[in-house]
Amino acid sequence: MEANSTAAAARLPGGGGGLNHTGPGPDPAQVHYPRAATVTAAVCCVIFIVVGVIGNLLTLMVLRQSLRMYCALSFSGNLLTLIVLRQSLRMPGRLSTAATLFLLSLCVSDLLFCAINLPLTASRYINEAWVLGDVACRLFPFFFYGNVAASLLSMTAIAINRYILICHKRLHGKVYRLRNIAVMVACIWICSFGPLLLPLTGVWGQMGLRKRTFSCTILPKNGSSPKKAVFVAGILVPCLLIAACYLMIYCKATRERITTGRSSMPASCSVQSINRKPSSRREDGRLTGMMVTVFVAFVVCFVPLMLVNIFDSNDTRVPTLHVLASVLAWLSAVINPVIYAGSSRYYRAIYRQLVCGDGVSSGRGAAPSEGGADSPALHWEAAEARLTSDA
Repeated sequence: MEANSTAAAARLPGGGGGLNHTGPGPDPAQVHYPRAATVTAAVCCVIFIVVGVIGNLLTLMVLRQSLRMYCALSFSGNLLTLIVLRQSLRMPGRLSTAATLFLLSLCVSDLLFCAINLPLTASRYINEAWVLGDVACRLFPFFFYGNVAASLLSMTAIAINRYILICHKRLHGKVYRLRNIAVMVACIWICSFGPLLLPLTGVWGQMGLRKRTFSCTILPKNGSSPKKAVFVAGILVPCLLIAACYLMIYCKATRERITTGRSSMPASCSVQSINRKPSSRREDGRLTGMMVTVFVAFVVCFVPLMLVNIFDSNDTRVPTLHVLASVLAWLSAVINPVIYAGSSRYYRAIYRQLVCGDGVSSGRGAAPSEGGADSPALHWEAAEARLTSDA
């Protein structure tokens, strides 16, 4: 699978376009990508960047007061996600939890990709050449691969958290203490970017320009390249872990439904417990379903790109298909806020407040009348509190 070519200018090994050719006529060694396809890809990048500028304008005042972090350039959807999660953390009586911090890690990873990789990709497609110099060409795949790994490892941490919470609730409170959570988040980012220092510094492979597609990617050095190891450790293994966790959660939920259907209700059950447990199961199921949707969307965005890179590794049979698959893969960096908005009334309320100019940080109208408890982070915290107290 070729990294950073036009066939893969997305969030999986990819980039690209044609070759810087100084001689007369077309270069026979270069891959020809139809201009219409590269223009379409560039337009998609520019649209994302414009949306990001609008999002920054809408959220500038909120970020100054409610977020203690610095952003250079990002997309409105991911910024809105950060605002919603930050608002959840600021709610009275609500403490930051593993789920909230892992979601923040996922969102920051998307922001970095949107802020760093997509503008550089837009330049490549517009110019049909890499014009940003050798240093930027080496840094591009570093952030590219690192952000993909950080996104997947954050989703892996969320999946493991959900699995332990649902299937081993007595262990959850011991594992997910604040100090342990901080170590987990740090490990996500160290494991995502740390191994990439090897090709960045030339210890194992190297990062640079692939002239055939003027793409910046991981290249072999002395006949050795870590690209396959990066793919296995940073993409394949996390995907298998995520799938295994959600499969075990599904099996657990199925067994509980069967057991609940067969057992009769104890006579001593209170009305409160009768009313609470079904809603608790629905709430927990909705949260797990939302994160399954995030993972499935990520996989769906990348499957076309992986397939075209497997069956047309030289980018020569259907160049346009490579470009379209790359554009679809970019979508994985911006689709998560859409999923959150579709799953949470609280998120939609924050978005409306930003658009309408209502002060989020003032605390007025922070959520619909029933929506304050509809935040994904608040739902997670409530579910964790119930499960750990039951344990």
